[in-house]
Amino acid sequence: MAGREDPTAAPLVRLELKAARKALGTRQRQARAIRFKGEGSDLDALASGVSLGILLKATRRDLLGLRDRALLLTAYDTGCRRSELAAMQVTDIDGPDADGAGVIAIGRSKTDQEGQGAQAYLSPQAMRAIEAWCSKAGITRGPLFRRVETWFDGSVRSVGEGALHPGSVTLIYKRLIRQAYDKRLLGDMGETEVVRWIRSVSSHSIRVGVAQDNIAAGEGLPAIMQAYRWRDPKTVLRYGAKRAAKRGASARMARRFRGS
Repeated sequence: MAGREDPTAAPLVRLELKAARKALGTRQRQARAIRFKGEGSDLDALASGVSLGILLKATRRDLLGLRDRALLLTAYDTGCRRSELAAMQVTDIDGPDADGAGVIAIGRSKTDQEGQGAQAYLSPQAMRAIEAWCSKAGITRGPLFRRVETWFDGSVRSVGEGALHPGSVTLIYKRLIRQAYDKRLLGDMGETEVVRWIRSVSSHSIRVGVAQDNIAAGEGLPAIMQAYRWRDPKTVLRYGAKRAAKRGASARMARRFRGS
């Protein structure tokens, strides 16, 4: 009958698309990595470009900056997803120990639907940042990361009592990139590249950067998966594909014959 839809059309279209993806392959979109010192391969070099080290320098010197600094360092040390960061409670932290480090309990997450929980390391630097944030904000219990409300002129008005919304994590990273650019901390990076960075960054960017930094440091896949709670090794390998290629057999062979 004219004008009547075929009820089998949608399933057939989905099957055709699935077959096409299988035949042609798909390339998953990946958040741009925020590594600790940037995109260079030298882990001993100074931080440059859009990196955790530069974003830390770009944080403000007030309550908002203290929150941002604690969030950045905790995200990097733990490799947590945005939902895990938002769910953190002050009482989840154990420490500091004699070295100034700590451990934080991670509750139910994407890869832990049974709620068995896990433990993640917090460096002395992260512990100091958390202590500074909680002390200044008067936080002794409840959510660790919270919304910081500001006045129209940008000055801090108050700190919320509820947990930071998971969706705010991406916005914080994007804002800090802009702050770094405005403070001339990104070297000769132009406005066009900054805009590209802001568009491609997500709450997953630091997690991707953690994987790449660990691969660059020579850490093995089992150790990386255990420390940052990855279940699928293919995910880690996908995040670190470019790093791994530069450290693989082909790269080593090229260096061996360089100059010959």
